[in-house]
Amino acid sequence: MSMTVILNACCTRDNSSSPEGEKTVEIDNALTDAEISTGVLTPEIMWKMGRAGNGSVSPSGEQVAFTVTRYSVAENRGVTNIHLLTAGSDTPVELTDNAGNESNLQWSRDGSTLYFLSDRSGDSQLWSIRPDGTALTQRSTVEGGIDGFGIADNESKLFYTKSVSVEKRLSKDVHSDMDKSRAKIYDDLMARHWNYWDEGKYSHIFVAGFTDGRVGEGKDIMPGEPWDAPVAPYFDLAEIAWNHAGTQLAYTCKKQTGAAYAVSTDTDIFIYDTASGQTRNICKDGNPVDPRQDKPAPMEGYDKYPVWSPDDKCIAFISMRRPGNESDKERLFVWDSADGGMKDLTAMFDYNAAHVRWNGSDELYFIAPMQATHQICRVNLSGDVSVITRGDHDIHAFSFDGGRMVAQVTQITRATELFDIDLRGEGALKPLTRINQPIYDHIRMGEVRKRWITTTDGKQMLTWIILPPDFDPARKYPTLLYCQGGPQSVVSQSWSYRWNLQLIAARGYIVVAPNRRGVPSFGQEWLDQISGDYSGQNIRDYLSAIDAVAAEPWSDETRLGCVGASYGGYSAFFLAGNHHKRFKAFIAHCGIFNFESMYGGTEELWFVNNDYKGAYWDENPVAKRSYANSPHKFVTRWDTPLLIFTGMNDYRIPYSQSLEAFTAARLHEIPSRLVVFEDEGHQVFKPQNSIVWNREFFGWLERYL
Repeated sequence: MSMTVILNACCTRDNSSSPEGEKTVEIDNALTDAEISTGVLTPEIMWKMGRAGNGSVSPSGEQVAFTVTRYSVAENRGVTNIHLLTAGSDTPVELTDNAGNESNLQWSRDGSTLYFLSDRSGDSQLWSIRPDGTALTQRSTVEGGIDGFGIADNESKLFYTKSVSVEKRLSKDVHSDMDKSRAKIYDDLMARHWNYWDEGKYSHIFVAGFTDGRVGEGKDIMPGEPWDAPVAPYFDLAEIAWNHAGTQLAYTCKKQTGAAYAVSTDTDIFIYDTASGQTRNICKDGNPVDPRQDKPAPMEGYDKYPVWSPDDKCIAFISMRRPGNESDKERLFVWDSADGGMKDLTAMFDYNAAHVRWNGSDELYFIAPMQATHQICRVNLSGDVSVITRGDHDIHAFSFDGGRMVAQVTQITRATELFDIDLRGEGALKPLTRINQPIYDHIRMGEVRKRWITTTDGKQMLTWIILPPDFDPARKYPTLLYCQGGPQSVVSQSWSYRWNLQLIAARGYIVVAPNRRGVPSFGQEWLDQISGDYSGQNIRDYLSAIDAVAAEPWSDETRLGCVGASYGGYSAFFLAGNHHKRFKAFIAHCGIFNFESMYGGTEELWFVNNDYKGAYWDENPVAKRSYANSPHKFVTRWDTPLLIFTGMNDYRIPYSQSLEAFTAARLHEIPSRLVVFEDEGHQVFKPQNSIVWNREFFGWLERYL
């Protein structure tokens, strides 16, 4: 259930139709007099914030293009525009207007043109604009639109991705004389994935000529193949990369179908040669070697995100070696085209690697989660890793060109802004943008404290404690235990527009956010411990955190709450039957309630196979213990009010899990409430749904805490 979010990614597949009407969105993000006078962060203010992303440094390093998304709550949608910041200026220039959504920014090699994806003509096509804001031009007219693109360095070719019908899944296609039938027909798994049903369409890569800035006819390099590239469900364009000569295309794909697809994480890196039309699998061809074992090691887990070296001799990529484990260590591998050999550059580095970029042909930059933060690191081809940046922040992505690195950075107190990274000194961060400063100038944020708490087995656990604005240590405050999802997702210095810890603190609550067992950034042993032990040490870690803070004189131990989503929702359901009267209120969003029905209802079976250690019919002792400790086994102990959220398009933790929990709560006469969003999946994305979610969330806490 974990999700790694990478900027420049495509959206997950959505088979619903787009809203009709004018595309121009009217947006007013100014704070009202009442909001200014109160000075408190609210859901309405949060939806007035601009969301920075998709940054791209020009080849000279003199300019930075980036996107900003702003939302209209009244229209229940947003618009994403391109902004440009030139060296020597503190004021970005807005290059595009509200007539479309722009993304996937890419500079021409001479820096004279910025290419991007836009839906301003109706469907998504390739567009371009000059840095001075002139010559806005549509470059492609691909039927049905494109989902993403990448232009080769020599600008003679490009790839684009789009959805292609491959299999007959709809009844009207199988039975052509029944055109009004509304059924889907399957002979194997997976019938649905993340937030969409499989209707026989797959994301394919097309290669086309790019002459005089115009896109030629594209060739499907995967004709008739029943799988996606980029890989579902995130369709991340970072999984596709041109070599610098523009002769070969490396891409990530999982070339499996049916039950084999559902139980496997075996994605590989493929190379397509434009001249011959041939494709090879570099993860299965050749003889990859594990340097710690000095023997061939099969690459049967996730292999993703290929990046060519400047001389086109090597490809760096991220690899998870253990099959079926979506949260194995993300290792930085380099493949050598000369002999097909592989080398793990982070074999001696006990943290994940992500967002890899070459610096010359013998050094690479990457992002690593380290002790509940995300930092920029450097590694050479000998595997010597150095950490460049320091501090309590999250670096989510970066762009590197012309000797300049610009990163997207957040803190618990600040949404994403762009920063220059000092690569010649000590990695200092210099702010470039202040997109939401007019809001911060009038809003008080709560203090964030970093605390190490001793767990029941004598370990030290980093816990963030977020205090209410204007915190008074002489007062007693209601206190919430925040349970992280994933379960293998770090509780870091991130800013969320769904579970915003500052927003919760602004309503007068102390928030306790522990990095319990099972989260990254504290080494692989800490991360792995949770698999097969959902109800064990990590639950004790939660209780260690809330008990330590509840003992403070400013925490009201008689008003404790427990909240969380996904695995955090499971945590709330489980603790509801095992909290020994600690909590006065629970809130669970899209949580796992019944392990047996979850196994039969979810789609990516490798996840439950790894984390439960098998199916409910397996006889191995770890799987039997997992199912014996499913939250639904403890409903007779439930004694605390429970609010439940879910989305009807959630197929990862099917919404039926929340329905089961609500039924159990009501039949046990537990005060409870069920909020079901008809048009959301595992998360809540739409502005008005988000505000409703927050009103229900805080209404529940105000009622019972």
